[in-house]
Amino acid sequence: MPRTPSMLRLIRRGAVAAVTLTLAVGVCAPVVGANAAPSPEATAATVADSRQDAYTQAAHEFGVPESLLLAVSYLETRWDVHAGQPSRAGGYGPMHLTDLEAAMSEPGGAAATGEVAELRGDSSRQARTPVTSPALRTVELAARLTGIDEARLRTDPTANVRGGAAVLAEYQRQIGAPSTDNAGEWYGATARYSGARDHASARAFADEAYSVLAEGARRTTDDGQVVALAADAVQPDRTWLGKLGLQEAEDGDVECPRSIGCEWIPAPYEDLGDGDYGNHDLADRPNSQQIRYIVIHDTEGAYETTLNLVQDPTYVSWHYTLRASDGHIAQHVKAKDAAWHAGNWYVNAKSIGLEHEGYAARGTWYTEAMYRTSAKLVAYLAKKYDIPLDRQHILGHDTVQGITPPFVQGMHWDPGPYWDWSHYFDLLDAPFENSGGPTSGAVTINPDFATNNPGFTGCENSPGPPGEGIPPQCGTWGSSALVLRTEPRADAPLLLDVGSNPPDGTSTMDVADIGSRAGAGQQFAVAETRGDWTAVWYLGQKGWFHNPRRSPTAVWTKAMVATPKAGKASIPVYGRAYPEAAAYPPDVPVQAIVPLQYALPAGQEYVVGMKADTEYYRAVTFDPTNHKVIRGSLVYYQIQFGHRVAYVMADDVTLTPSWR
Repeated sequence: MPRTPSMLRLIRRGAVAAVTLTLAVGVCAPVVGANAAPSPEATAATVADSRQDAYTQAAHEFGVPESLLLAVSYLETRWDVHAGQPSRAGGYGPMHLTDLEAAMSEPGGAAATGEVAELRGDSSRQARTPVTSPALRTVELAARLTGIDEARLRTDPTANVRGGAAVLAEYQRQIGAPSTDNAGEWYGATARYSGARDHASARAFADEAYSVLAEGARRTTDDGQVVALAADAVQPDRTWLGKLGLQEAEDGDVECPRSIGCEWIPAPYEDLGDGDYGNHDLADRPNSQQIRYIVIHDTEGAYETTLNLVQDPTYVSWHYTLRASDGHIAQHVKAKDAAWHAGNWYVNAKSIGLEHEGYAARGTWYTEAMYRTSAKLVAYLAKKYDIPLDRQHILGHDTVQGITPPFVQGMHWDPGPYWDWSHYFDLLDAPFENSGGPTSGAVTINPDFATNNPGFTGCENSPGPPGEGIPPQCGTWGSSALVLRTEPRADAPLLLDVGSNPPDGTSTMDVADIGSRAGAGQQFAVAETRGDWTAVWYLGQKGWFHNPRRSPTAVWTKAMVATPKAGKASIPVYGRAYPEAAAYPPDVPVQAIVPLQYALPAGQEYVVGMKADTEYYRAVTFDPTNHKVIRGSLVYYQIQFGHRVAYVMADDVTLTPSWR
């Protein structure tokens, strides 16, 4: 649809969020060597008593140091199998062997959903193109090396581990490195296993694998297998990286930590005529406005397609895009400038947006390599701009509020309930931990991701047709979300959300419905406890979630809470913290202070995330000399109101400690 200047104004101010991206793939890597005939030992069936045994046997069979094999696998998947579902990069099993053709054919994949599946980003052609990049076809290479059927390599964890070991050994052979027990000599093969096309990203992947090796790890996988890696501070020989023949990415003075692979792919700042321009606003942050938020998104499409979109001056923008296969990062907008990504202009003007290659509800999962580079980037930005590492400042797109009542329903819900917030904050070295006890008066949501499955419906790869009036389940995937109910029992109705689910507010278990959902890291004031159930205040209601003592789904928290001042039956909540009318100069139109369709009743308490800046960034012209920040004397507080944050005026509330 052609855009008009008025449409652009809506997008810019956050009235319209980014639309779903279409699928294309453009990840490539150095071509692997010629076909290798499988040895008799490699074609023999391998039986492993445990997942740990599978790594031991595969390492011995193919001459790969066991510790290195474990470290690479941990960096790819944390040793998980993800119920046979592929990652967004088309990787299967604990070794993340890639088969993008198969992944596209999965239920809910590109072929099944009718998306444009041209793999080089050419949307003018509808026919599918074979995947030729070796980085996207390591299942095929593993099959040649081991003699194992490709389908089995995708679905059998033991076979998958063997295949990964065979691929690592082949990469070691190709670069002429010795087949040795010294894990430090496998740096080049490890870097190639990432599939990265550029030197910096391959180096970052290999360095992270050796960091995993140095730290060691132990965990129970998503299919119940206990796997351990003993810490071993191996000195890697990085000279082998030069044997890969990788290119250097254009850094363009990127704002990234040096330890990760980043390149500069700028979003255009372009005058489109007739008062229209795109696709971001120039600013002078943090001198002009403090950066208060980092917003986590997913792309709902492929990395290359996402890059094409952000380089379109008629589209919207974000600051960074992260690639699933290796965690590579492209920066598009400088942190000093305001990108158009969150669907709320107040948040846009004060945030940095990160798009992660992936889908919120298609069964594909977010890769460990991407989690790790994202966490490194967020930690770097948070330190640089003094942003606290908590869920009040590190927002999901799904927790950004609509600006006014008409826009609440249309807000996005990515990265969705299958983004592992607890693991992400562990990587940020800011874990969700107890800061109090049962009398603390507040909780931080923190279910066990691997075992928590609320039973959401409506995912794009849901198997088979729904039953008699029952939508299909999303599967057995782990989740970071809990659902809230009106009473302390599993079959009680969900809470109402008149904003997200008008007109009657009825919430559902649909994966896109955030109306009665609490996510890991979000903090709520406790309203009541009964046995294994805890109730919190949520959207003006009391919402119950199962929180047994022996297997808690939340941790006790001390926090400041806001409650309506004495004498007020209820108070309004807002989607932005804008100044009062008197603060605007004559040449700037007053932005109305419009309450949302919710109310915060007397007697209820909500956790305060921060004192919000009362600001409006006026930026409606291509020439940034006309931009200005209007500040007022009103005082707002940000609260966790439902699944999303909201704002209340200080004059309406009393702040007290939750543990009083």
